[in-house]
Amino acid sequence: MALIPQDAVQVKGLRELQASLKAIDGEAQKELRVALNAAIEDLAEAVRRKVPSQSGKARASVKAASGQREARIKAGSAKAPYYPWLDFGGKVGKNRSVDRKFKPEGRYLYPTYKAKRGEVLERVADQIFGLIEKHGLDASGR
Repeated sequence: MALIPQDAVQVKGLRELQASLKAIDGEAQKELRVALNAAIEDLAEAVRRKVPSQSGKARASVKAASGQREARIKAGSAKAPYYPWLDFGGKVGKNRSVDRKFKPEGRYLYPTYKAKRGEVLERVADQIFGLIEKHGLDASGR
């Protein structure tokens, strides 16, 4: 059933937003993932700037990623499997001979998020409400 402009769609969460976007336009729900990625790209860039670099692989492994209901930062890859050691520390190498002081809160990702949390949440909200308004849904909850 296609929605007409006077239909009221009330969104109480991301799951409902996703369903509402799908009801309006099958392709619109895909825009939610893109919007969430855009919202956290600045955070990913801030983390990348803090990661030390020799080859650049660990730094390049820090990326914004999202599904249709969550946004996250991914770090580490097959080319940079040592990223967790860089960020959190621990012992690695032959006989665990290379020691980096363990920091459970990390050095780069979590401290950067903690410092920018308000800004990140604001950007996520802006992206979501922009998407809501773009597709003619009521954004009165803002």
